[in-house]
Amino acid sequence: MPASRQPSAAPARLPSDPRFWRSPVRGVRFTSVLGLVLLGGITVLFVTGLLSYAAYNPDLAAVNDKTPEKGLLGFYLFAWPTGPHWLYRVTQGVHVTLGIVLVPVLLAKLWSVIPRLFALPPARSAGRALERVSLLLLVGGALFQFATGLLDIQLEYLFPGSFYVLHFYGAWVFMGAFVAHVALRLPRTVRVLRHGVAPGERDELAAPAPAGATVSRRGALVVVGAGSLLLLVTSVGRSFDGTWRRVALLTPRGGAEPGGGPNGFQINKTARKAGIVAADTGERWRLTLAGPAGRLRLSRAQLLALEQHTAALPIACVEGWSTADQHWRGVRLRDLAALAGYEDGSGPPPAVLVESLQVSGPFRSVALRDNQVADPRSLLALTVNGADLSPDHGFPARVIVPAAPGVMNTKWVARMTFGDPR
Repeated sequence: MPASRQPSAAPARLPSDPRFWRSPVRGVRFTSVLGLVLLGGITVLFVTGLLSYAAYNPDLAAVNDKTPEKGLLGFYLFAWPTGPHWLYRVTQGVHVTLGIVLVPVLLAKLWSVIPRLFALPPARSAGRALERVSLLLLVGGALFQFATGLLDIQLEYLFPGSFYVLHFYGAWVFMGAFVAHVALRLPRTVRVLRHGVAPGERDELAAPAPAGATVSRRGALVVVGAGSLLLLVTSVGRSFDGTWRRVALLTPRGGAEPGGGPNGFQINKTARKAGIVAADTGERWRLTLAGPAGRLRLSRAQLLALEQHTAALPIACVEGWSTADQHWRGVRLRDLAALAGYEDGSGPPPAVLVESLQVSGPFRSVALRDNQVADPRSLLALTVNGADLSPDHGFPARVIVPAAPGVMNTKWVARMTFGDPR
């Protein structure tokens, strides 16, 4: 008898074959829900990112500008205000925390549309070609922006390359693709969310031959939401104190505070990491003031003999962490401007260039605007919470300015030059 025929193996399929993708979860409604969340979230990320860049006053002086030749992309820059004093703490905390929370949503969205990246032919019309190009730029830009942001949070000053340049220009490229994609897809997204897929209309994201369901689309959205909630709980506490900070386990500056006592709060860089040694900050240390009155050198004892003022201000860093208000005490910057030759009554205090004992690294020199110098809460701080500054918090003297990014609050101050810093 003839041998019975064995069933032939199913032909191997490539990702360009719609039957390659078999998950029953994919569909335009599932993708539309994720897309709407990302539309709102990414818009907030972009706006708060631009605000963060403006907070560095990059158009004030070259030492502040880490993205040279920005050209027309700096059209929106403005003088960063000093109030409310928690402004940067909120805007940057939202920027970084929201970016972390959106990671599961972004990954789910990319997973839901991945069949379209392999669809052949690449374009059937000019409109489809534009949509595919915007989709490729959107996916690449999203991965790049989120990856560089997360790397900066985790690696901080060890970031490979210039984070400021990469993230700034990457944001504009990504947002260009994002706006184009939204313009092309938003009408259909809204229609699908309101009315579902129209009768007779093909759901281009649904699998033509789906496998058996293991989770519903609603269940998949719950999983994504649970992932975002977990990331929120384990990261948002970096912007608070107490219990919330102790559960922020997935990000630097979470967990317990670094030590106790008046100086027991978060820092962005230790004295040792900055190369500061005791000989730099001992009895021989002097603050050099420069201005119309010439050069003036003041010891710490002489600074303590000047009129002292107190300000309750937080420290807020570009990586998204911050402290509660700390009670700083020292000499007002506008009083130091008067000593440098800008007497009260002769006009508002000028901008100032602040230089640190730190010999290298980003923002060892920083320019502050005249409104920052004039604010009565802006201090050259000598003590904090009733005690001398610790070496890690900038002893013998540091700048503290309301609403300014942490790196603008220069530690281990060596020289202050009042006048146009350009």
